Amino acid sequence: MKINWGTSIVIAFIGFISFIMYFVITVNTDEKYDYDLVTDEYYKEELRYQTTIDKEKNSKALKQNVTWQKTEKGMLITFPDTFDYKHITGKLFLYRPSNRQLDFEIPISLSSYNLLIPDNRMLDGRWNIYVDWEYQNMSYLFKEELIY
Repeated sequence: MKINWGTSIVIAFIGFISFIMYFVITVNTDEKYDYDLVTDEYYKEELRYQTTIDKEKNSKALKQNVTWQKTEKGMLITFPDTFDYKHITGKLFLYRPSNRQLDFEIPISLSSYNLLIPDNRMLDGRWNIYVDWEYQNMSYLFKEELIY
């Protein structure tokens, strides 16, 4: 049986459409291709972004900023010792880009200049840390991408 050029074009179209349909169905049903947005209310966050810029500017103007280090017990967040730690308030948010279920938020309640996040809460890999804190009506924001 001899296939003419018209039949070949139809077979090529059917093959191409089959490939595209397979690709679309695979991407929509397979969980490894499922990615979440950074935040559900993206546009509301965009409108409030100027306050974030101001907080970061205040934080960068400090002589000593918030620091972190990995220890045997977990992640140790250290606040500037030039402030009275009893008056530092705010929240710490750890964002895992690869999995929304691992994100968590901790209110800042200090008994010293250090805040310890237990090792069992942190999995190895990439994290984004946001420390949104306030001292004497001045707001600060420390954010960093880290590999734990």
